[in-house]
Amino acid sequence: MEVCRHKQVVYLTFPLLTETGLVRHLFSTRIGGVSEGIYSSMNLSYSRGDDKAAVDENFRRIAEVFDSTPEQMVFSKQTHTTNVRLVTAEDCGKGAVRPLDYDNVDGLITDVPGIILCTFYADCVPLYFVDKRNKAIGLAHSGWRGTVNRMGEQMIQKMKEAYGTCPEDVISAIGPSICQDCYEVGEEVADAFKKSFPDEWEYLLKDGALEGKYQLNLQEANRRILINAGIPADQIAVTDICTCCNSALLFSHRGSNGKRGNLGAFLELRKS
Repeated sequence: MEVCRHKQVVYLTFPLLTETGLVRHLFSTRIGGVSEGIYSSMNLSYSRGDDKAAVDENFRRIAEVFDSTPEQMVFSKQTHTTNVRLVTAEDCGKGAVRPLDYDNVDGLITDVPGIILCTFYADCVPLYFVDKRNKAIGLAHSGWRGTVNRMGEQMIQKMKEAYGTCPEDVISAIGPSICQDCYEVGEEVADAFKKSFPDEWEYLLKDGALEGKYQLNLQEANRRILINAGIPADQIAVTDICTCCNSALLFSHRGSNGKRGNLGAFLELRKS
């Protein structure tokens, strides 16, 4: 990933997505906003106790990176599902300047230029999708529940149904999230991954320091899901940045014991 700056805002991008020429995108950092205290400074959550005016300004600054406004943003409503919403122009502003009229949505897809898809994080895995042939995009939130239920595969299926997407035409990226060394899980989660990845779980889990504990590699799990869905391996960019290892740059739920703001993933299909 590359570190970029627009005025005060420091953000991360994937060269593989940028090189398509079809999209603008970013993954936010903590730097460049106006929030204070545990939310300092680029908090992108209205629901964690931060001042609304500060969050409004933070979104305005993110939108400015896209030469746009929050009125063009559409938010997810994440509840660790694999539900995907097809976003149209009628959705513009939902979550940012208009109330959401949907729930349980962890993935967003669209083929409408100028709409900025927005999903939110503090350790879970962001998934970006660009269908270069049909000029459609998708953005998804995949925590351990979304991953074990193969959110990436669901995104490809929904894009196929809506836009005729073939996985061979998709450029994808797996964004900043918690790394295997930082992500300890118990028997219940480990067993769920063993059932979901019967032939691959040994590549995803290693023994933790304590009995009954495991270290889970969510990034590799999602990479394998995307490959199994048909996306060529060389068309998948995988982050080299852990949210928990980089607490000065990124919010981490585990790293802060829940005292934190939210990061955001943003993806827009360029207007021709």
